[in-house]
Amino acid sequence: MKRLLLTGASGFLGWNLAQLTSKTWEVFGTYFCHSPSVKGIESFKVDLRDFQAVKDLFNTVRPEAVIHTAASSQPNFCELHPKESHEINVSATCNLAGLCADTGIPFVFTSTDLVFNGLNPPYRELDPVCPVSMYGEQKVMAELGVLERYPEAVVCRMPLMFGEAGPTATSFLQPMLAKLRSGERLRLFVDEFRTPVSGKTAASGLLLALEKGRGLLHLGGRESLSRYEFFELAIAVFELNNAAIAPCFQKDVKMAAPRPPDVSLDSFKAVALGYQRPTLREELEQVRFKV
Repeated sequence: MKRLLLTGASGFLGWNLAQLTSKTWEVFGTYFCHSPSVKGIESFKVDLRDFQAVKDLFNTVRPEAVIHTAASSQPNFCELHPKESHEINVSATCNLAGLCADTGIPFVFTSTDLVFNGLNPPYRELDPVCPVSMYGEQKVMAELGVLERYPEAVVCRMPLMFGEAGPTATSFLQPMLAKLRSGERLRLFVDEFRTPVSGKTAASGLLLALEKGRGLLHLGGRESLSRYEFFELAIAVFELNNAAIAPCFQKDVKMAAPRPPDVSLDSFKAVALGYQRPTLREELEQVRFKV
């Protein structure tokens, strides 16, 4: 099998991707704090901000493709720690793209729907970017840096993701379900819209991008909905009959990072390549007995 280098293998998306790719690739995963628990992959503790360490890793693994999922992905953290988050979100990403360009191997980078300001959805790949947060700004800088250094690379803009997760990382779904099951009443945005997918579906989209993609690619789900609408459906699917949720607005919650109102993605370019997107209800039903 060909050798795949997967950064961030212990994260939520990385773990889901490792599950999928280990069936068809010889996978080498990187991690920073927690070793990924995935059968059949070899893992390396690497600080991706250390360019020499990354070059040494390339010489050791000799990858034939790279998927880069590692990131400082909490918008509030990036807003408060711009220099630290820039090192991993921008500098490390561009360095990886350069190494892949030098060796001519496929490179897939995971960006975000938060590169848009949320005022003109749904967004296609070539729509103008205009981030409202430091995290979104850093991802825009990384996108530009990647494609400048390596035009053959694939930049996948990822939506909100949920679902089954490994032992070292979860999606937003697990802690929210735990609160609902404990009887806590959740206040959820009714004025923030996205196009969510499960980690499993997102992973399949990234593998498709590796095989067929080039340039910008959106990997959003079928449906655009708010957090409140998402959990209305989740409560029904998980049969949480006593769960309590209440609507709220973005302005009601103080956050370090601003949030765009609607970053729903138009993902028909990926669909034309073969991206399979179950309905949100089908996605939730698939993870119901695993969460």
